[in-house]
Amino acid sequence: MPFSTVDWPGQLAAVVFIAGCPWRCHYCHNVELQTRAARYDWRETRAFLETRKGLLDAVVFSGGEPLSEPRLPQMLRDVRRMGYRVGLHTAGIYPLRLADVLRHLDWVGLDIKADAQGYDDITGRRDSQRPAQACLAQLLAAGADFECRVTWHPDWLSETRLLALARELARRGVRRFAVQGARRSPDAPPVRALGAPALALLMQWFEEFAYR
Repeated sequence: MPFSTVDWPGQLAAVVFIAGCPWRCHYCHNVELQTRAARYDWRETRAFLETRKGLLDAVVFSGGEPLSEPRLPQMLRDVRRMGYRVGLHTAGIYPLRLADVLRHLDWVGLDIKADAQGYDDITGRRDSQRPAQACLAQLLAAGADFECRVTWHPDWLSETRLLALARELARRGVRRFAVQGARRSPDAPPVRALGAPALALLMQWFEEFAYR
């Protein structure tokens, strides 16, 4: 994506989408990126980013799950050498890989899929909350700049459970939190709106809260 103002709040960023993700979240709008395709030429993307220097603030690696890409550490180093700030979207699937690249990142958007009760139903994989929680613990321990966000639909996470999850994240030290309303397509409005009392609580609990 040549540029985006929403993939890293406050930054004008190019977005590099990387194919490959072991989870099968039923609401995923990037299903074409779940399976790794043929090896693509990073040199072409790097050459494009060279032409955008001075016009963009940052580059965000998204997916799919960008931590599934073995070349990601080198890609991050390449982008940083160009003078860009570097962001990462991740579902927290690979804690060891996150630890390996965290020093190269300026910001992380961490997807929290659900509470403990609903995680595996969302991802289609067993014990999927465990690595995500390990990634969250890493980000907190490192004092990293990051945002936790939840894609919300009352059919898979009631408003009461969403608030309990959010309060636990705030208790653990998460400062930035976002709720993204589930949509039938990327351009459609949210299927259901959060109630005003819930929004008021979320704004109270977090230093920065966004409802998208």
